[in-house]
Amino acid sequence: MQQTLRGPRERLRSVGQQRLCDAELLAILLGTGTASEPVSVLATRLLHDAGGLEGLARLGPGGLEGLSGLGPSKSSRIVAAIELGRRVVARPLERRARIVSSRDVDAAFRPRLADLDHERFLAIALDAKSRPIRELEIARGGLSACAVAPSDVFRALVREAAASVILLHNHPSGEPSPSAEDVALTERLARAGELIGIRVLDHIVIGREGYFSFLDAGLIAPP
Repeated sequence: MQQTLRGPRERLRSVGQQRLCDAELLAILLGTGTASEPVSVLATRLLHDAGGLEGLARLGPGGLEGLSGLGPSKSSRIVAAIELGRRVVARPLERRARIVSSRDVDAAFRPRLADLDHERFLAIALDAKSRPIRELEIARGGLSACAVAPSDVFRALVREAAASVILLHNHPSGEPSPSAEDVALTERLARAGELIGIRVLDHIVIGREGYFSFLDAGLIAPP
């Protein structure tokens, strides 16, 4: 009689990774359970306590180690696996490949920014043909705000000899709709760019639920 394969590693080999549930994949990653919980039970409870895979992704090393049953080693494996997954999904902007739409920017940056617990404000310096020169981090903030001054933005862009720029930042809340402060900042930066000669092509706000493009919404004049 053929023996039934029950362990997640055996099931992965038998039926393929696509057929495994989240808890089984996490159990394979953890490797072992604890003295009181087999690895399959530990994986199921961790997903419940964290609020699913998205919750695990948002916790980071410190938050994961705060969950019962996880120490530095298992926490590090989870963080590394999540980061590898983000890098597989992300489609990095190719240097000297022209950006044609806000979707290009969202595809490249949402896997990196959507699950952060703090705001990051970035600028993509572009050449005269709207091709990326360099990605610049302008500021980091807290859960709901990120202080950005026009001088910080354009000082960095002048150093790169940028002809234009696409601005972007994330909303840790997950909701990408711009705040009144986002709208006011975009207007200030667009005016400063006109004076300096570095055109603001778009400002994109990224959240877990999607993204918002000032250009697509008609809040920035098309080039």
